[in-house]
Amino acid sequence: MANEIANFIKVSFSVLASTCYCYAVGRIVPKGTARLLCLLPIVGLFLYLPLHLHTIYLSGLTAFFIAWLANFKILLFAFGEGPLSSDPSISLASFVFVACFPIRIQQKPSPRSPRVLIGLELEPPFNEPYLSTSLQDFWGRRWNLIVSSILRPAVYKPTRNLASRVVGRKWALIPAFMGTFLVSGLMHELILFYYVECDQRSPWEVTCFFLLHGVCLLTEIALKKRFGGRWQLPRLVTGPLTIGFVLFTGFQLFLPSLDRCKAFEKAYVELAALMAFLGKESQRLADYLVRIPHYN
Repeated sequence: MANEIANFIKVSFSVLASTCYCYAVGRIVPKGTARLLCLLPIVGLFLYLPLHLHTIYLSGLTAFFIAWLANFKILLFAFGEGPLSSDPSISLASFVFVACFPIRIQQKPSPRSPRVLIGLELEPPFNEPYLSTSLQDFWGRRWNLIVSSILRPAVYKPTRNLASRVVGRKWALIPAFMGTFLVSGLMHELILFYYVECDQRSPWEVTCFFLLHGVCLLTEIALKKRFGGRWQLPRLVTGPLTIGFVLFTGFQLFLPSLDRCKAFEKAYVELAALMAFLGKESQRLADYLVRIPHYN
């Protein structure tokens, strides 16, 4: 555990230095292809860093926040888009926090929002997903809002704008939604690759889960447009149907990969090891303090 924590500290300093470099690039290089070329090495580094961590907790969190979210924010930043470009006068400290954590710049601070620094607020991860009444409601407004907020500008909007020129605005919704769910599935596969070292994990199961939900979401939208004005199920029916479908497909396609690799058992063992490590270090600290004359 001590070696893992030491590796995590090294990874953290690498991320800090890299985000400082990105901040400097943003001040010197104009947005566009030139800035993208300057930032691509950092994207590659962020994909590589989680490989230095081997516990589910540290490797999983690093993969999620750095290899996924931070990389997408940096790619958007290369073209003057996304949260890192929302405030031209952003400070270095704010840039680092926004790049590495689910934090956004608050343009109009709300007294009810959780604040971490002046001008910043934490992004809410969920919005009562158990109250979802449709897949559109579940994925768009309630579940994993942190990922939704970055996939929307990074994948959905560019894909829809590009598809509108090819197939027209009416049909652009299909490649936009399917592209977004595909990218989400691939990134989940990547995170599983980082923290689940197991040959028994069937590849693409998680991607199939997201593609299935993309197809079902498009079907739901089409049915709403076709029958929404004349026939609509009550919330007491659509709510349980939505949650039931999400749970059923999750148990069939999402969880089996983790279960076969005994990821939950590994997480429990790692948590117990962490508690033992903290207990040991706490005892060492207590013994040290006792030996100090001031405490005698």
